[in-house]
Amino acid sequence: MNRFRAFFKNKFVLVCIALVAFMYVNNTSLLAEKRTGSPLLLAHRGLAQTFSMEGITNDTCTAARIFKPEHPYLENTIPSMEAAVKAGADIIEFDIHPTTDGQFAVFHDWTLDCRTNGKGVTREHTLDELKKLDIGYGYTYDNGKTYPFRGKGVGMMPSLDEVLAHFPEQSFLIHVKSNDPEEGKQLARYLSALPETRLKKLAVYGGDQPIEALREELPQVRVMSVATMKSCLLPYIAVGWTGYVPEACANTQLHIPEKIAPWLWGWPDKFLNRMDARNTRTILVAGGGDFSEGFDTVEDLTRLPANYTGGIWTNRIDKIAPVFKTQ
Repeated sequence: MNRFRAFFKNKFVLVCIALVAFMYVNNTSLLAEKRTGSPLLLAHRGLAQTFSMEGITNDTCTAARIFKPEHPYLENTIPSMEAAVKAGADIIEFDIHPTTDGQFAVFHDWTLDCRTNGKGVTREHTLDELKKLDIGYGYTYDNGKTYPFRGKGVGMMPSLDEVLAHFPEQSFLIHVKSNDPEEGKQLARYLSALPETRLKKLAVYGGDQPIEALREELPQVRVMSVATMKSCLLPYIAVGWTGYVPEACANTQLHIPEKIAPWLWGWPDKFLNRMDARNTRTILVAGGGDFSEGFDTVEDLTRLPANYTGGIWTNRIDKIAPVFKTQ
């Protein structure tokens, strides 16, 4: 009886050792297909003014707490996007709101009161009304003693039409700010008029409902929401050690917080290879992924895995891109 128990105990130990060995070999980046090239650089809102993240909430007026300006650009404007492209951005992220006259305005905030000299909800205005505003009105770095961009942002809020026309070859990540499925349908109708070659350079993220609605209309466009992230990553965490990639991970976009990334099977190279094979783009965001934290300094880049070639989210493309351009 003791011999019988010892046999099965030893067999169990051998099976466990074999399983651990398989999991290691199947997921270590040391044995992954070698990746080459530089990281994919995503410029958040183009080249924007940055601000302290300390104590920030969803209601914080970030324009009223910017750092002392180091450049003249305002987020989500065509000049800020031009500067990002010139600096070396591969993808530019921007935010949209539908207008009362059926268009889309490119602007971050749900309301106008923080950044502009306007009042009220952004989407409750016509595009013409929004274009009359000074979008640099509310920016201050010294608690309101000075407003360095006041008077310089009049007429600078672009439409989605203007952005796409101005940058016909540029890759963009479009942020839907609401959780309204009708907005997803409206955006889908707009995008469906674009040629397929243009759609391949666009991705959309935002609330679960508009993203689901858009994906139903345009399944070929990369999308991301909390729901799509969960549907991909939760089953991947459960069974990805086998090398299996869930169907929900195909043709989408993943924004992975750096605190979570090391726990993903195959991180970094095998994971990136697996997602590339499913036409899914992986973007690494800083910290826990809260409030659009980015890799914004050269020191931040030291936290990246060695020879990392995935996507990087940054709020300071002017500081980050030169590091990779000189390598």
